[in-house]
Formats: sequence, C-alpha cells, structure tokens
Amino acid sequence: MKRYKGAIFDLDGTLVDTLQDIADAMNYVLDQRNLPVFDYEGYKYFVGKGLRMLVDQVIPPETDRETAELIYREMIVRYRSRLVEKSVLYEGIPELLDALVERKIQISVLSNKADELVQPIVRQLMSKWPVAFVFGLKETLPRKPDPTSALLICEQMGLVPSEVIYLGDTNVDMETATRAGFFSVGVTWGFRTEEELRQAGAQQIIHHPSDLFQVL
Repeated sequence: MKRYKGAIFDLDGTLVDTLQDIADAMNYVLDQRNLPVFDYEGYKYFVGKGLRMLVDQVIPPETDRETAELIYREMIVRYRSRLVEKSVLYEGIPELLDALVERKIQISVLSNKADELVQPIVRQLMSKWPVAFVFGLKETLPRKPDPTSALLICEQMGLVPSEVIYLGDTNVDMETATRAGFFSVGVTWGFRTEEELRQAGAQQIIHHPSDLFQVL
C-alpha cells in the first residue's frame, strides 16, 4: 500500500462542524434587515465557496452591490465575535489526527474561508496537534478549486503531490485535489452527498474519520 506523507484537510464540513455558527451569524444580519432567514439544513448548500459567496446566495437577487457589501461586512463582524460558540471537531477527528501524528504524516489545512477567520479557529480547536500549514483565503492567492494554494502547501511541506492525501466534503475540494494531483478523499459527514463527491472525482469516499485508516 502506498505510503502517504501529508494530509491536507478542508476546514468547514471536514475537520470542524462550523455550520451553526456561520448560519447564526448570517441569520442575525438577515433578521436585522428584515430579510428571510434559513434553517441549518439550507445552509449546507450555501457553504464551501467562502463567506462572500454565501452572502451572495442568501440575499435577495435584486440586492445592489453596495448593500451586499455592507451585509457581508456585518456578517463578518458578527461571525468573528462568535467563531467557536457552537463549532466543534467532528466525532472521530481527534483520533484521526492522533493517528496521523503517530504515523509521522504532516497535517495541513486549506480553506476558502478568509484567513483571518481560519487561523483562530484552528488555533482554538486544533492546538493539541502539530499543524504544519494553515491557509485560509488570501487576496494574493486564488480560491479553490484553483490548485495554487494546495500545491504551495505541498511544496512547503517538502512533498510531491503523489505523497499527499486531500480530504474535503464538497465538489470544490475534489476538483482542487484532482487538479493538484493529490489522492482525493470525499467525506460524507459534511455538507454534500456521496453522489456529488463521486461525480466530482473523489477517489475514495469515507463515512467516518476512522475509515481513512484503510487508505493510510
């Protein structure tokens, strides 16, 4: 069996269940403006491409760009103050991270969420583990599924793409992994279905973090 040396994780829906904190912050802003709000289930289809894209999806289509920008800024302020109010590592993730460390497999995180939000979430919830690199969305780098950031992490870990497993819960993640040349693993405990992950090119589907052991 192939010996992988690095594992790059998406954040939301893969490592951390952040859905309720994101939804609560967005719904608060929508409600303050007397706009329709959405339930948690609905937000599963809005997340994955970054919070700016999420805002664009939940506001009325006739909203002008200036107002949309204000709503986005209000959402970020609200969310930043409550990043880990309800957010937790998914069941089985701590044990998986322990196993990766024991096997000397480097751990990194790549998210389409703004870097200023990703960094404190990882610090607060993953401080127990030696995370090599954490990349959120930055103005200097294109967002996933462009593979630029993923390949940069790979390079900085001192690895080649064939030595890296990429885990994510959306079609964006699977496309990122494919374009970067990583082994793509779709996780079903996040925000998308197994069918969508397979259609997006997942080479392996896992239903619980412990299922990854059969790949390692």
